Amino acid sequence: MIFRAYKALLANKLKTTLVYFSLVFAIVSIFLITAIANGVIGMYASMIKTDADIIVTQAKISDTFFSNVDIKLLDKIKKISGIQSASAMIVGASPVEDIPIVAVFGVTNDRMHNYKLISGRYPHNTEVIVGKNIYKQLDDQQNIEIADQTFKISGTYESRIGFENGGVVLTIHDGGEIFNKSASMFLIKVKIGTDTKPILKQIKSLSNKIAVKTTDSFVQNYNQFKIIEKSSWLISLIAFAMGLLSIASIMGITANERESEFGIQKALGIPTSTIVYGLMIESLMIGIIAYICAFIIAELSLYVIKHSSTLQGYVNGEILPQVAIWVFVVSMMMSILGTLLPIFKVSKIDPIILIQGGRI
Repeated sequence: MIFRAYKALLANKLKTTLVYFSLVFAIVSIFLITAIANGVIGMYASMIKTDADIIVTQAKISDTFFSNVDIKLLDKIKKISGIQSASAMIVGASPVEDIPIVAVFGVTNDRMHNYKLISGRYPHNTEVIVGKNIYKQLDDQQNIEIADQTFKISGTYESRIGFENGGVVLTIHDGGEIFNKSASMFLIKVKIGTDTKPILKQIKSLSNKIAVKTTDSFVQNYNQFKIIEKSSWLISLIAFAMGLLSIASIMGITANERESEFGIQKALGIPTSTIVYGLMIESLMIGIIAYICAFIIAELSLYVIKHSSTLQGYVNGEILPQVAIWVFVVSMMMSILGTLLPIFKVSKIDPIILIQGGRI
């Protein structure tokens, strides 16, 4: 059956090529959309999970960029039993030279160690350290202007989190001056073996203007993550539908071209199910080859995106094993459904009509 399907594919080179490219483009699209969405979520989640079991933000805000928490609460939080460390962070964005948007992180001194120095030293007030991706693009590598203020570059850094390499880090005091806020969030680490529930209650009791969550709960319920996930699923669904329609259209043309062949097979007593099964084998063979090629193309594309200086590390992604499996299943479904939809009509037409070249 496989050899027969292989011969049929060679005998219909144009159809085979069109189905192959339709599948490749659809699968690559699904891979890239899913991987990049997961990459963005993963990078931000990694940033807030570093040295943090509990996240404190302003209550009832849609995004941490809009959050403003009174930094005076930090000293009170540090005194709570069971807390190992607590730091504050401001997240924002600003244009720098010709770069339209650069992430700006204002952090307390105890969080500076998360940014590994390549050169120079950690910043004091009116100074910044610059991510390696940004530093390469600066014309002036001594000073940098953020908003309406000029800062001296005291060093460069690198981070394991991609988009942090495309940002600048300064003291939380300077960050507050730029963005007119005290802190975007507090990142709190508890001692090993400590129950977080009593700590959550104690922190909440300090102010009715804050929201206190474990990092896992925060990541699972963060609105922006939900929007990204839903958007990626929707776009992937559109890519799937476009691929499915393309394959169904091509297979419909193929069915018309091979109607005499199907008619002879039915006249010889070959069950329709056997004919359809043979066509499914053909489509699955194309689907598997297209999936392998699409996987390679997607990996190469993600590598280029990851190392593109233009994107500054903000766009990143990797194809996780569960994503690869999910896309494989989707690809095979696309191949099978694209075959079954037009071929279904064959089973309802008299073989004599098919042999005579009747319209399907």
